[in-house]
Amino acid sequence: MSTQHQVNQQQYQDKSQAYLTSTVHAQGIEFQKMQQLIQSHQIKTVLDLGCGGGHVSYQVAPFVDHVTAYDLTPSMVELVAEQAKQKGLVNIAAQQGVAELLPFADQSFDCIISRYSAHHWQNVAQAMAEMYRVVAQQGKVIIVDILGNSNPVMDTFFQTIETIRDPSHVRNYSLREWAGFAEYAGFTVETVEKQHLDLEFQSWTERMQTPEYAVQTIRDLQRKTSDQTRQYYQIQTDGSFRSEVAYLVLTRP
Repeated sequence: MSTQHQVNQQQYQDKSQAYLTSTVHAQGIEFQKMQQLIQSHQIKTVLDLGCGGGHVSYQVAPFVDHVTAYDLTPSMVELVAEQAKQKGLVNIAAQQGVAELLPFADQSFDCIISRYSAHHWQNVAQAMAEMYRVVAQQGKVIIVDILGNSNPVMDTFFQTIETIRDPSHVRNYSLREWAGFAEYAGFTVETVEKQHLDLEFQSWTERMQTPEYAVQTIRDLQRKTSDQTRQYYQIQTDGSFRSEVAYLVLTRP
């Protein structure tokens, strides 16, 4: 029997290079927001939780004393360590592990950043409790992730195509769900912003090496969905679409 963690590792073990070079992951207006927050709060230590190709780590390292790049997939961790060395970012340390059980002492970090990772986590509530434990008092947590939808029809459509494309997908959560996770863990929700992410269909599927039959299933679902759903996600004739993204800042009181 495979655990969700094993499914995730299997999906991503040979995709580190694709995520390093992915334009979607390498760019984003959220990086400037992160840098501004780090500078305004004089943050010194950062945990990049679910670091993937390491883009958050590379963006924030010049502004802090130390970054821990942490990911479930060993090949991602190896890639970030190698890239940090090549970029001369000597203050980045890479470490492998799961989000739900962080191997760090209480209040180890001034700030935790998780970008496009949480929708793969096995247990977000448990991971949030761990984040609360390892972030300092008055410390910040920044979450950037694809949003689920409060409309059941649209949400089912989106979660379905995500899972067909990538079997390690667990769930995109709505803003209401995120607020619930944060408040239950003890955080104060400081900032809630929405962004948009345009996803070019071919690169979106190629990045995950989605099999052709699965690609065709997604395209079939896109063609058969309602006009309302098609318009909301701005589905194009080639399958490209737009999704909503949450940018959240939480504070540990």
